[in-house]
Amino acid sequence: MTTTAAPGGDRAASPARARRRDAAARFWRAYRTRRAGLYGLAGLAVIGLLALTAPLTVGGDVQSVTRAPGSALESPSLHFPLGTDQFGRSLLALLIWGARISLAVGLLAAALSVAIGTLVGILAGHYGGWLATALMRITDWFLVMPTLVLAIVLATVMSHSVWTVVLAIGVTSWPTTARLVRAQTIAVESRPYVERARALGGGHGHVMSRHVMPNVMPLVLAQTTLGISNAILTEATLAFLGLGDPTVVSWGGMLQDAREAGAVSSGHWWYLAPPGLAIALVALSFTLCGRAVEAVLNPKLGA
Repeated sequence: MTTTAAPGGDRAASPARARRRDAAARFWRAYRTRRAGLYGLAGLAVIGLLALTAPLTVGGDVQSVTRAPGSALESPSLHFPLGTDQFGRSLLALLIWGARISLAVGLLAAALSVAIGTLVGILAGHYGGWLATALMRITDWFLVMPTLVLAIVLATVMSHSVWTVVLAIGVTSWPTTARLVRAQTIAVESRPYVERARALGGGHGHVMSRHVMPNVMPLVLAQTTLGISNAILTEATLAFLGLGDPTVVSWGGMLQDAREAGAVSSGHWWYLAPPGLAIALVALSFTLCGRAVEAVLNPKLGA
């Protein structure tokens, strides 16, 4: 005998999946109306594709000094469209390869920063009392301290590596997210359905995971896209100051190498311009995407 009854879990999950698909479709329809957001998304798609395909397009030996294909500080030509560095390496190849590190550090640092800020904000907004007071005083201390100075201190006392840069940026740039999430948590928990959930026996974990977190996630998503551009700029600053990982190529490291090679005083503009423009383009693209996401998720912001 065979049975054709579908499991109850599948029946319950199907409407949930349909609602998520409808929500994603509505979000994309609203996002497409933001022309600046589309420009930013297109720029990120091109840069992300170049970074992902870098091992195939430029090869893994692009960082090698002994196998450099050109001579030192060649000006742009057909063979080297962006010229060469002081070791004779192609700046175009280094620029494409450096996108991998700069983007990875920006994404990881922004994710760490948003995770810390979200956790602190939800705990402070949900529990209140002495815990909220202590967490907010710590948040205020981080807010008044210059983020770049704290990141420089951490990157100086720790070993020079990519993970050190990620940690230095992540643990110093979360306070803004924490304050925004705390305000949103307080607003959500004042709604009637949360009071009903508590009256029906819902504990702290249930309220935070099933009611607060879904309402906070749109704000967290918008804050993440805006935080990535700041993380990339901070990584470039740390690398320019010589606090990055010297064994990898990043856009900030290229600027630091150009400074050490005397590109500013000698007029080798092709050594300075490409990494600087790449950093500005990525930061602008993430900012445009973040503003578009924020406007879609919060229509009260207007056009």
